[in-house]
Amino acid sequence: MQDDLDTLKQDTLAALAAASDQRAWDTVRVGTLGKSGRLTALLKELGKAAPDERRARGAALNALRDELGVAIEARGNELESAALDARLASERVDVTLPAFPEVPGLIHPLSRTIEEMVAIFGAMGFSVAEGPDIETEWHNFSALNTPAHHPARTDHDTFYLPSLAGEGPASRVLRTQTSGVQIRTMLSSPPPIRIIVPGRTYRADHDATHSPMFHQCEGLVIGPATGEGAITLGHLKGTVIEFLRAFFGQPSLPVRFRASYFPFTEPSMEVDIGWSRRTGEIGGGADWLEVLGSGMVHPRVLANCGLDPREWQGFAFGMGIERLTMLKHGIPDLRSLYESDLRWLRHYGSSPLAPSMLHEGI
Repeated sequence: MQDDLDTLKQDTLAALAAASDQRAWDTVRVGTLGKSGRLTALLKELGKAAPDERRARGAALNALRDELGVAIEARGNELESAALDARLASERVDVTLPAFPEVPGLIHPLSRTIEEMVAIFGAMGFSVAEGPDIETEWHNFSALNTPAHHPARTDHDTFYLPSLAGEGPASRVLRTQTSGVQIRTMLSSPPPIRIIVPGRTYRADHDATHSPMFHQCEGLVIGPATGEGAITLGHLKGTVIEFLRAFFGQPSLPVRFRASYFPFTEPSMEVDIGWSRRTGEIGGGADWLEVLGSGMVHPRVLANCGLDPREWQGFAFGMGIERLTMLKHGIPDLRSLYESDLRWLRHYGSSPLAPSMLHEGI
C-alpha cells in the first residue's frame, strides 16, 4: 500500500518541477488535491479499509497531503514571482510626471511682486539687505522700542524658540517683521543708509487673509538730521507715493497719510490708497484702503543702534507682499498663494522672459 503513496509523491513532485507556468501548476494542484484528484480519491477510499489498516493508512495519507500541499504552494509562489518579474520587464512604465511643453515655467505672483519692488526701489537708489529668519528678541523687539507689555510679544502672536545654552528664557523668535535687518544694518554700516528688506516673516495667525508664514518688504533711509541733505518727512511721502503709483501702474493714484502709532517710528502714519469698495477697483471710487505703515525712525531706535539722534534721522516703511500682490492681481484668498495648484499658477503666473518693467513716474 505504501508503494502507491510513494509513486503519487514522486509523480506530483516531478510534475511540479516540469510546470513552466501557473496554468501547468494549477493542473498539477487540481490533479492531486482537487475534488477528483488522486490523493483525494485515496482519502475517499479510506473508509473501505479494515480498522487497523485504516488508522495507519489515514496517518500516511494525511502526512502525504501536508507534504504535497507545502510543495505545491512553494512552487506556486515561485512561478507567480517569475511571472511578475517577466511582466515588469515587458511592461516597464515611466512613472515620472511628463513635461508640460504647452505650459512653460511660470513665475509665482509673490516672486514677481518682489522683483517689481526691487526694480522700483532700485531705481530710487535703494539696495537689498537680508538677515536671518531666526532673530534674537532684542533685534526683533527691544531694539525697536517695543515695550515688554506689547501684545506682539505674547505667545499668542509670536513663535518663540527654545533657548540656547547661556541665553535667557525665550530669547529667540521667528522674526515677526524684517525690521531686525534694519537694526543689524544700522549696527554694522555707517550712514547714509538706503535699503529695502524683502523676506519671510512669521506670526501665529491663519485664515483667509493671514498666514503663519508670509512676506514683508520694509525700507529704511538714514541721513543727516540737519543741514544740506537732511532727511525729512517729505522724503518719506515722496518715496512711498512714487512707489505705489509705479507698482499699481497708475500715475495719478490717490494716496493719503493718516496718523497712527508704531513704537519704532515717531511720527507714525498709515498709508491709504484710493479704491472702490463696491467693485474693488484700485484708484477708483471714493473709498480708501490701507496698504502699508510708515514713519520717521524713533530717536530711541537710533540710539539703540549707536546713532546720535541729534546728528542722524531717517524714515522707515513696511508692507505685506501678499497683500499688495492680492490687490494688484485680484486674488481673493491668501491661502491660494501656497496651495501649489498649477491651474492657479497658469492663471496668475508671469512669464520668466517678461522683465520687471519700471512704470511711468520713476
